[in-house]
Amino acid sequence: MTKKIKVGILRETKNPPDKRVPVTPLQVVKLTEQFSNVEVYVQPSDIRCYTDEEYQYLDLNMKEDLSDCDILLGVKEVDPKTFIADKTYMFFAHVAKKQPYNRGLLQEVIKKGIQLVDYEYLTDKDNQRIVAFGRWAGIVGAYNGLRARGIRTDQFELKPAHHCKDMDEMYAGLKKTKLKKKKILVTGGGRVAMGAMETISQLNIREVTSDEFLNQEFDEPVLCRIDPEHYVQHKGGMQFNLRHFFKHPEEYKSAFKPYTKVTDIFIACHFWDPKSPNFITKEDYLDPDFKITVIADVSCDVDGPIASTVKASTIAEPFFGYNPKTGKEEPPFINPKNVTVMSVDNLPGELPRNASSDFGSNLIDKVYPSLFGNDDNGIIERASIAKGGKLTERYSYLKDYLEGKE
Repeated sequence: MTKKIKVGILRETKNPPDKRVPVTPLQVVKLTEQFSNVEVYVQPSDIRCYTDEEYQYLDLNMKEDLSDCDILLGVKEVDPKTFIADKTYMFFAHVAKKQPYNRGLLQEVIKKGIQLVDYEYLTDKDNQRIVAFGRWAGIVGAYNGLRARGIRTDQFELKPAHHCKDMDEMYAGLKKTKLKKKKILVTGGGRVAMGAMETISQLNIREVTSDEFLNQEFDEPVLCRIDPEHYVQHKGGMQFNLRHFFKHPEEYKSAFKPYTKVTDIFIACHFWDPKSPNFITKEDYLDPDFKITVIADVSCDVDGPIASTVKASTIAEPFFGYNPKTGKEEPPFINPKNVTVMSVDNLPGELPRNASSDFGSNLIDKVYPSLFGNDDNGIIERASIAKGGKLTERYSYLKDYLEGKE
């Protein structure tokens, strides 16, 4: 008889709390039907978007002590004090980029011989990510940007996304909104940007080209989405090549400034490499023809390419004012000369049920066959940062970080 793989669904321990789950109640049922060698146990929690009662209603196993489980699944970083030695953990670890605030987490992983599988590095053979919450970050981020515009102008009022039951309720309120003659700009072309475009499409706004956006006036609100070829240029005048830009971002300069002179609402959904040029510098905000009033920085690179992103904001307090003269944050909506900034760094947590369901479905289809069966395509191997008390070869570059030497 084949030994059962015991899987535990962890209670989220990060503060502020995250309501998302890696597997919804219905997906637990589907998972155990699809993988007969798996048993699932759910640790009780009073903060999940899916209640304990919803799991219990489907006769799922609830259990406080998960120490006899083989694999433990969470969403955000797990509190190192709760780690159980010699287990496999899967969650967003935020250590692979040498984040200083999580060094202790990785040290505890090594100390306890844990196999750490990071969702962010689950990739296919072409190195493309196969699970992510990016779409939901874009969906909520764009909504927050529009909500900020409504508050700033007193023209319309939208309910906070996290006060909505789900995306349907959020979109129902958005569809009633009438946006006046404004230009909305979205940067990026990945999941995040497409999520933002999905939200803005609820307003039936006309999409225009970058040339039209920069050079024409309109008697209606318009939307433009731009890719790197529109907002950077090669320093030597070489024709733009996306692959070359990704490989050599330091060879490019910003071409974004013209957009600051015509954009009203800027929704930043791009991927940014620290070696690539900035979008908006502190000096740009002081230009007399700088026009942007709302920046929804979904990418949220603090002290990065958008100077007004001086901090990550929170779901509870998503907005702040950026004073162009001082370069510092102020309370939102008190000074009309300030830029209103939204820089929440856990946006999918505002629609946790939708985001969790989408994420869990992708795990079942694309990851669990490798996790609970044979990892023939190396999906789990590529995402394993540590195993058996040491860093894996792929992540050996973290050695100095782990030891506190950098």
